[in-house]
Amino acid sequence: MTDTTDQGAPVLQVKDLSVDFAVDKKWIPAAIDVSYEVHAGEVLAIVGESGSGKSVSSMALLGLLPKNARITGSIKLMGQEMSDMSSSKVREIRGNDIAMIFQEPMTALNPVYTIGAQIIEALRLHNMMSPTEARDRALELLTMVELPDPVKAFNSYPHQLSGGQRQRAMIAQSLSNDPVLLIADEPTTALDVTVQAEILDLMRNLRDHLHSAVILITHDMGVVADLSDRIAVMRRGLIVETGTAREIFTNPQHPYTQELLAAVPHLGAADSTGEEIDLTAALAAATGNEDAIAVDAEELARREAANRKALEVSERARRAAEVEGTAPILELVDVAIEYPKQGRIPAFRAVEGANLIIRPGEVVGLVGESGSGKTTIGRAAVGLLPVVEGTLTVAGVELTKRDPKKLRSLRRKVGMVFQDPSSSLNPRLPVGESIGEPMYLAGVAKGDALQKRIEELLDQVQLPRSYRNRYPHELSGGQKQRVGIARAISLSPELLVADEPTSALDVSVQATVLELLQDLQSRLKFACLFVTHDLAVVDVLADRIAVMRRGVIVEQGTRDAILRNPQESYTQRLIAAVPLPDPEKQRERRELRALLLDRS
Repeated sequence: MTDTTDQGAPVLQVKDLSVDFAVDKKWIPAAIDVSYEVHAGEVLAIVGESGSGKSVSSMALLGLLPKNARITGSIKLMGQEMSDMSSSKVREIRGNDIAMIFQEPMTALNPVYTIGAQIIEALRLHNMMSPTEARDRALELLTMVELPDPVKAFNSYPHQLSGGQRQRAMIAQSLSNDPVLLIADEPTTALDVTVQAEILDLMRNLRDHLHSAVILITHDMGVVADLSDRIAVMRRGLIVETGTAREIFTNPQHPYTQELLAAVPHLGAADSTGEEIDLTAALAAATGNEDAIAVDAEELARREAANRKALEVSERARRAAEVEGTAPILELVDVAIEYPKQGRIPAFRAVEGANLIIRPGEVVGLVGESGSGKTTIGRAAVGLLPVVEGTLTVAGVELTKRDPKKLRSLRRKVGMVFQDPSSSLNPRLPVGESIGEPMYLAGVAKGDALQKRIEELLDQVQLPRSYRNRYPHELSGGQKQRVGIARAISLSPELLVADEPTSALDVSVQATVLELLQDLQSRLKFACLFVTHDLAVVDVLADRIAVMRRGVIVEQGTRDAILRNPQESYTQRLIAAVPLPDPEKQRERRELRALLLDRS
């Protein structure tokens, strides 16, 4: 990491910065007396949950707040006070001296202009350049951010690039005028874990190459450990703690910082024997580079013995279930799933030759990158997509032939929790009606019995009964997801399909939702297919893990087997890409990931 002990004058100096918004003739504080400094070549991570004020305070630097905002305090860029600058002067600085990487490149980039045209516009707006010079510079920038085909990317529209490529293109545009300060607002939140690792590597290399100051805004403590030199923790508009990355992660002082770090799921935190899984050692063994980490041979032998014991226990349980005749709740045998032909667009085969079994009371995590086919299997399991080959059986209902009567009977046996609770709940219905709607339509309960059942479900998901009369927009993200879970379990399903249910939530909210799912699953004993790209999350819940890549299940087994001894190189790369909330361990993990990539 960068040595920040003697770097001269700071690039950015913020002192007593406050941001208030006028709402109903009252000033509502969003950021309160925020003070920090950032030096050249340094990454300052501003961390906190949604609503903590981290993005608002950074938007104030760029003059991008709405008209009802009031800003007080001092903002100095390279020693020059910005708070009293004219709008025209701020526009000169914005995009030139200060650049920003936004969270979602698809909404930040203009969809009707090519990537090249947008970079050229940024170049010529702030520099005296001919179109040819700007084009050459744009291609140079696209090459710098390691796009595989810079010329193709230059001529492409945003929708023609993948999420990771769009983020690289936005970084290229941000760097077009060699900014002295780069603000990255949740730059990896919407990306798969492997793409996230690539973007973090890119930002680290660019930081070292350009020597720009960087402000990283995020709630992902793994990303913070990977990239930051210093950290400022925000809560309710206030900076509650600052320090170096090592100080914050090893010895957090403020109770909120301690809670934030405690809520982060750690991949391999504890196996079936109650011991931690040393993933770094497992990956070192996978690379054939066991000497990369000092692990006592006796300790390794003990862990191997514990792993063999866990696998034997799992195998005995499986055989016992077969002897007892416990029928699987979900069974896929050589299943292929296609998205049907639409007009001139041919049918697309998203899943090929899938075999998977989930038994009563079992949680299976289905992991992989975007486009791997995991959500497709989830949709087929609830009868939303047809099976074109093989057999798919759900709760005793065979779905290979799409019989309307069978599908109707299936609806009462499965529930689904969606990724975005805001879009999955009807905004016009109160929470109570949304929860009760499946039971009413299925004829399970009506009148007073229905109202009583709604109250019981609210109790089960730990929401006050008074919330039944609230609308979705009146609830937080975590509360809305609890409503989605209550709706999904309202018919006491035999199978629950959870499709990325925590990816849109803050880390502490994610922790409480995961605890809720664990508690409900242990009490109600439903089978669960947990679809995610986050191995650390599925590690908390799953009994077994299945790994998907490009429509094929490439590896599956117990949680211990997959994490301790991954056989497929893709699984190894997936595990190595998960950032650890520990700067030293993350550095080791990053080096092992580089070795895995060299081997592949």
